[in-house]
Amino acid sequence: MASGVQDFNRTESDRLNEIKGHLEIALLEKHFLQEELRKLREETNAETLRQELEKERQRRLELEQRVNEVLKTRAEEVPAAQQPAKPQAQANGTDKRSHTVCSRLQKWFCDKFGEYLEDFRFQPEENTVETEEPLSARRLTENMRRLKRGAKPVTNFVKNLSALSDWYSIYTSAIAFIIYINAVWHGWAIPMFLFLAILRLSLNYLIARGWRIQWSIVPEVSEQMEHPKEDLTVSEKFQLVLDVAQKAQNLFGKMADILEKFKNLFMWVQPEITQKLYFALWAAFIASCFLPYRILGLALGLYAGIKFFLIDFVFKRCPRLRAKYDTPYIIWINLLTDPQLKERSNATVSRRLSGHEKLQTAASRSYVGSSAPTGISKDEDTSRFHTTKRGNFHEVFNLSENERPLPVCENGWRCCLINRDRKMPTDYIRNGVLYVTENYLCFESSKSGSSKRNKVIKLSDITDIQKYKVLSVLPGSGMGIAVSTPSTQKPLVFGAMVHRDEAFETIFNQYVKITSAPSSSES
Repeated sequence: MASGVQDFNRTESDRLNEIKGHLEIALLEKHFLQEELRKLREETNAETLRQELEKERQRRLELEQRVNEVLKTRAEEVPAAQQPAKPQAQANGTDKRSHTVCSRLQKWFCDKFGEYLEDFRFQPEENTVETEEPLSARRLTENMRRLKRGAKPVTNFVKNLSALSDWYSIYTSAIAFIIYINAVWHGWAIPMFLFLAILRLSLNYLIARGWRIQWSIVPEVSEQMEHPKEDLTVSEKFQLVLDVAQKAQNLFGKMADILEKFKNLFMWVQPEITQKLYFALWAAFIASCFLPYRILGLALGLYAGIKFFLIDFVFKRCPRLRAKYDTPYIIWINLLTDPQLKERSNATVSRRLSGHEKLQTAASRSYVGSSAPTGISKDEDTSRFHTTKRGNFHEVFNLSENERPLPVCENGWRCCLINRDRKMPTDYIRNGVLYVTENYLCFESSKSGSSKRNKVIKLSDITDIQKYKVLSVLPGSGMGIAVSTPSTQKPLVFGAMVHRDEAFETIFNQYVKITSAPSSSES
């Protein structure tokens, strides 16, 4: 009897959860319908404005036609009034002929050049407001595919250039290197590039006519075309928007990094790097003043060919040589973006205050060491203070006893882990606490059960870490941190963090410290 009651209660809870899910979907649909209704109202207002504008244009055209008719009638009346006032001496045939010839010439001139004069008439510019398309999942996927297809020729060109520099095909790269050096030596570099452009257009014409021609160093991989789905559920639309927003965020971030590096290079934000560019520009200016352009072009062409085909190939195969002698690469790597400059300034401020903090930590350590019982070391004693809700820290996460949370996150940061690789609701999102140690990023799930629900990520295995915003309705305005690892297809998102900025700075600084340690030891 008791088991039957439990089964009945479970089915009732399942039904309630199902109804709750339907209610959430209904609320989302209501929100989307309200947005579409608002946009439809705006479009109807735009249609009425367009109709009024068309009426005004027709009225203006009618007025212009009336004015032109009045001007023509006046022009015809003026010569008729002047004919009787002419003297009788013009009655000769020669004068009439000259008058007719002049009028014909004048008429021909007006007919030929009057149209060009009309083109130079100044008219007020019409301000047209472009209507924005409503958000549609189908339109969004179509635009993504259009962008991918449009960027394919550029990506293929870049792949072929990198294949030439990497000597993917030894014979092709050797032939290209010999032809380029020979053309530069004889001063045929510009004709060679123009000939290659004409050849490319000719091949494209033949391909458009139906010829099967493949002129590529790297073989093209045919991708399967995904047919767009007609109907998408609310969750699929929401996931699609999130994926596109993440791609746009990463793309805009990379573009912002490049632009900020160029800006900081020319604005003397890092004087030691800009100074090299300054002296290089002076040397190029002096060389252009004294050396003939033919010798200067020959030197630049030879340097570009040798660097592209030989020097870059050696540097890519030998990273240590590149880190020591590749000056453009070293300058570009050492250039900092605005967020990195801000972190550096915050680090300098924290160093100034570190003296006082060191005194406090030393005093606290001496107090702990004196209060600890005999037979227990300081490390063992301090590890007792770093405990979680279920026991010692190193036992919960199966780590060594030396791994303890950093002082900034002794109590951890409350957040929810969104694992987008999982499909089940219980595995997709988990509530818990996030910790950072010297070598690991640890997430403790708040649900009772085995330690398999916990997540331990090695900092050295992280490939990318970025700030992320999930939903503004979540705690902390939906702020979170996205972490990418080789073992996950999509980034892990630690969302709903109230102290997101503090957690991101701590994790990022520790990540940079861990990743920069091997490189410094090798150098």
